[in-house]
Amino acid sequence: MWKDSMKKALSRNPNMLRTMIGLGLVLILVLSYAVYSNTIDSEYYRYDTSNGGEILVLTQPDENLSAWQVTTNAALTWVNVTVLDAPIGSQLVISSSSSIWYHSPLLGLDGDSAFNCKEYSDVAESCIPAYTHSIDIVSAETVLRGRVSLELPIEGVGFLQADDIVSAEERAEYLISSQTKLTTWEITIIDDDEVISSVGLDLQMTVTSHNLIEVTEFSLDPVTEAFYGVATLIGCFSLLLVLPMIAYFAGVYKSQRDESLRSQTPPPSV
Repeated sequence: MWKDSMKKALSRNPNMLRTMIGLGLVLILVLSYAVYSNTIDSEYYRYDTSNGGEILVLTQPDENLSAWQVTTNAALTWVNVTVLDAPIGSQLVISSSSSIWYHSPLLGLDGDSAFNCKEYSDVAESCIPAYTHSIDIVSAETVLRGRVSLELPIEGVGFLQADDIVSAEERAEYLISSQTKLTTWEITIIDDDEVISSVGLDLQMTVTSHNLIEVTEFSLDPVTEAFYGVATLIGCFSLLLVLPMIAYFAGVYKSQRDESLRSQTPPPSV
């Protein structure tokens, strides 16, 4: 029955199947070429930067007071200041002379996703931009974490779009240079608006700086990507072909079943 229905459908539309198969093959070839060409001639480039932490050497104008200074001239992302054994209830204050930086209590906290000041959080609206940030000391170890540049890749790997490798290198170098800031950091520990004694406490400041290492063209395996693209198109084409055929044969089957029931039902007697 199904073979007869197929033969009838093809006899009524002899070019339908050839047209659909031909169209599908053309679409497969076009998509394969598009995927292959876009994979080979990518306009995206990857740039790698240094991403190591550096412990800064702080100067202390008065050895008896909790006040330190240090000057940086680099493209910074992270600023971390750790204080040990400071009096509970005092306050750690960090100021930048010429660069706005960002702070949030969520920075550095463990969670499902690391908060880095660039994404909105339900817990805190955003990082606060300012020249000066402070935190209350409530334990023997207190850490204040901040972000300086939100444009640099915090993991040392970034991507950009450019016409060629030369333009990509120029853009990466410009990004690093534009985020390089000369600033003097002042760190103090205060209590009742007065700088406290530094006796018995320890302080350390760590920064993460970025220098351009290399720029490479972002590339994928063209064979693998073309295979995925072709498989996707074949799946979509098969789905579009199978569903109408199922509907068609279901209609044919219902029509034949109704015809069979009518033929088996005797006509009404007069």
